[in-house]
Amino acid sequence: MTDFLLTERNGPVVTLTLNRPEKRNALSDAASCEELVAACRALGADGSVRAIILTGAGSAFCAGGDIKAMRDHTGIGAGGTGAEIRETYRRGIQRIPLAMHALDVPVIAAVNGPAIGAGLDLACMCDIRIAADTARFAESFVKLGIVPGDGGAWLLQRIIGHAKASEMSLTGDTISAAEALACGLVSRVVAPADLMPTARALADRIAANPPQAVRMTKRLLREAQHMQLPSVLELSAAYQALAHGTFDHREALDAALERRPATYQGR
Repeated sequence: MTDFLLTERNGPVVTLTLNRPEKRNALSDAASCEELVAACRALGADGSVRAIILTGAGSAFCAGGDIKAMRDHTGIGAGGTGAEIRETYRRGIQRIPLAMHALDVPVIAAVNGPAIGAGLDLACMCDIRIAADTARFAESFVKLGIVPGDGGAWLLQRIIGHAKASEMSLTGDTISAAEALACGLVSRVVAPADLMPTARALADRIAANPPQAVRMTKRLLREAQHMQLPSVLELSAAYQALAHGTFDHREALDAALERRPATYQGR
């Protein structure tokens, strides 16, 4: 393991910080990808974790791939042949969107600076994106003569729509935080000093709710992205039956009727 990912816990909220500021937090090697995948698995398996914040150290959120490593055929795009590079992607960076998609804990991206290429796609793997007004965003793969190799073609258009995703992907142009807010890529833009307090306040509001209901709601939202309505309704009915049987559902009802704060136990 490397020191790419820093983990900080504050009660039920965990903050993950991409910690390679000298390389603008680029996803430069297989070990970095493995750290993110392992963190997703560990936090997803921990029932006491109720919300996650993902941010970057230094001035960037994530600059995507390491351009020098690409030139030297090392890092996440290593390989001498096309078949080898394909397997490097499949066994490396492509495991991140799969792990993020399988994670039932809500994830907030606190985008503190540029989110470029795979960095933008990483932000898109999160459920909510909040940006500092100094942040910049680009689906810039085409500028380097490559394609979104980490699921960006699936992710980006589901957030901002096909037309805008096509514009960003085919031009590789960079957009500002204000433009990202206007197209729905982020849900709010704040001053840099307010970014982490805003993300933490949002995470706390999520974490204050019954954790099983939160996780099932996130899963419903994820599954509804590709399921037809009848299938979503069936899944919703099954999840609702589970939710009605929890202690926290009864506690929520009692607290509402008694006009007192609820105390949830995650069961």
